[in-house]
Amino acid sequence: MDFLDEIVLTGLTVFGRHGVYDHERENGQEFTIDLRLMMPLGAAAASDDVLDTVHYGELAEKVAAVVAGEPVNLIETLAERIADVALSDSRVHSVSVTVHKPHAPIALTFSDVAVTVHRAQKHPASEISR
Repeated sequence: MDFLDEIVLTGLTVFGRHGVYDHERENGQEFTIDLRLMMPLGAAAASDDVLDTVHYGELAEKVAAVVAGEPVNLIETLAERIADVALSDSRVHSVSVTVHKPHAPIALTFSDVAVTVHRAQKHPASEISR
């Protein structure tokens, strides 16, 4: 039986131009991303080989490219795109993505606005024929 372990990446901060308002796209702002990947890590632990797991450095680069890339109106959309990147590796059973927008255009004092999405493989790796 495979256990679902976790790889967690928190606090990835990337400059992007996402938002509903023109000034958000013109000026841009920093977004902070947290990821939680659920996947079995026993094979990687046994082999001690990075090829048997998700290389979190490479994943961070891919996520940063999404955040720095094509602007979207909503951080919900951005979170969905990031989840798609994480789930492109069939070994990842599910992912939770939180997009923080601490500089959101709110005319009140606040410390953060965040959206979290939870997504899973449509066909877990164990069901995919090889």
